[in-house]
Amino acid sequence: MVGMSYVLINNEVVEREFAKIDIEDRGNQFGDGIYEVIRVYEGKCFALNEHMERLYECAEKINIHIPFSSSSLKEKLLHLLQKNEIQDGIIYLQVSRGVASRQHHFPQDEKSATLIAYTSEKTRPLEQIQNGASAKIVEDIRWLRCDIKSLNLLGSILAKQEAHAAGALEAIMHRDGTVTEGSSSNCFAVIDGVIYSHPVSNLILNGITRRYIVEICKEQNVPLKEQEFTLDALRKADEVFIASTTAEITPITQIDGVEVGNGLPGLVTKALQEHFEAKIQDAILNPIS
Repeated sequence: MVGMSYVLINNEVVEREFAKIDIEDRGNQFGDGIYEVIRVYEGKCFALNEHMERLYECAEKINIHIPFSSSSLKEKLLHLLQKNEIQDGIIYLQVSRGVASRQHHFPQDEKSATLIAYTSEKTRPLEQIQNGASAKIVEDIRWLRCDIKSLNLLGSILAKQEAHAAGALEAIMHRDGTVTEGSSSNCFAVIDGVIYSHPVSNLILNGITRRYIVEICKEQNVPLKEQEFTLDALRKADEVFIASTTAEITPITQIDGVEVGNGLPGLVTKALQEHFEAKIQDAILNPIS
């Protein structure tokens, strides 16, 4: 299969058909691990350093020791990317606590973590980026450490499925009426020219694309407030958009069947998209080596 010929398992690149994971790996049995999804444009990784930093931060938060330095792991991922000849797609990377007899607490004689990575072809969602998409409001039932990019995604999966069943692209989640984020994205509302985003806390994942948006707003003097906002504010917003590694910056033009603003991608969102596109092109021209 194109883009899936080779995978990285720990320190070894093997053909996909020979890739095996032990049935007692804690990532498989408990979701005891973390992951990252890295975007690839024209054969070049986007925001690789930022993804590596977050991976190691999350590993530290749950006491997993990654058996490679960040620089060594980056080399392995770039080698995997080159070997699979991916042009537009993703690198999926996950690290579990490793193999141990099934018990809930950490194994006393903790062995090395299990690291796996693979690549996949994935075209940019240009139509939804340009024309917008719909969302459904869903209660946020996830655990209270959403700042950790954990393998435990059942809460997000259930929210995403609820949105999918309603014909929507994304679920915008809330806790007691306060908007948190999307099921696989960060959520932003534009109200009277000001961009609002839930502040960085244990209740959201500080997305890499989100960080770029904050950076762009500072560079371009676009007003942005990292503070809580309500479902009522979301429904009355002039513009709403979501952001993630694969969705990039996608306008949300309809929520629960009701148009956002005039039902078209807004000017603030479009301006952010242009600046983000410049970041992508810069990464293509000046790749990490």
